[in-house]
Amino acid sequence: MGAIRWLGWCFSLLLGSHVAANETPFTGLKGQPGLRSASAIVLDSDGNLIYGKDVDTIRPIASITKLMTAMIVLDADLQLEEKITITRDDRDRIKQTRSRLTYGAKLTRKELLLLALMSSENRAAKALGRAFPGGTKQFVAAMNTKANSLGMHDSRFADPAGLDAGNVSTASDLARMLEAAEAYPLITQASTTTRIEVRPWQGRGPLTYGNTNRLLNNASWDIMLSKTGFIREAGRCLVMQANIEGEDISIILLNSFGKLTPYGDSNRLRRWMLANS
Repeated sequence: MGAIRWLGWCFSLLLGSHVAANETPFTGLKGQPGLRSASAIVLDSDGNLIYGKDVDTIRPIASITKLMTAMIVLDADLQLEEKITITRDDRDRIKQTRSRLTYGAKLTRKELLLLALMSSENRAAKALGRAFPGGTKQFVAAMNTKANSLGMHDSRFADPAGLDAGNVSTASDLARMLEAAEAYPLITQASTTTRIEVRPWQGRGPLTYGNTNRLLNNASWDIMLSKTGFIREAGRCLVMQANIEGEDISIILLNSFGKLTPYGDSNRLRRWMLANS
């Protein structure tokens, strides 16, 4: 996010007001949306604060991490059509999650990126980090360097998939990351794709993957970028950019209790904004 835009919402927050610096359809909203997420931030297209709740508390962010993973891969300008083989090094040793990408599966770097973003495929994300020049260690170092360059000074990254609870950030820092991710067409495309088929093995049928954000199938929502996340330490998380009444809105929801709570909070936010506009 540009410095001027970022300072705009910081100024609003310091004043303890939801009034944006510039008039928008959602300036000066009354009441509260009644969110159940522990941390939340909502910004308009100019970076002005619409709503904030516990925006600077550092929390685990689970698979929201994969947005940073995607940016690091694309920043490195690696061959997207290069085939990468899934190995035992890509298994989840932390949470012991399963994957349909069994050892020996081969997909292009672009396909792995798509699966990591849309379906939150952990082995896909880990393979992307492992296949990075210098390996996973250099990849994680690049993630933290990128975070620092974006001004995400309360964020730390520990692995490419977000399985490690050491991947932490704040709602305000993630607003910066979401703004940066918007500049990558492949990220916006991949994160809003609802279904994809891939063929990891020759002579066998395809695997079909769906998007983890169920709001993409809701006709009331016009979503332009999206990522979900969950591990026990992080709770349910959702970040997205959506168009509401012609205004591009950034939404970050962290540490929601209950599988459906981020979607419920998103709908509560939308109703609150529309009712007050």
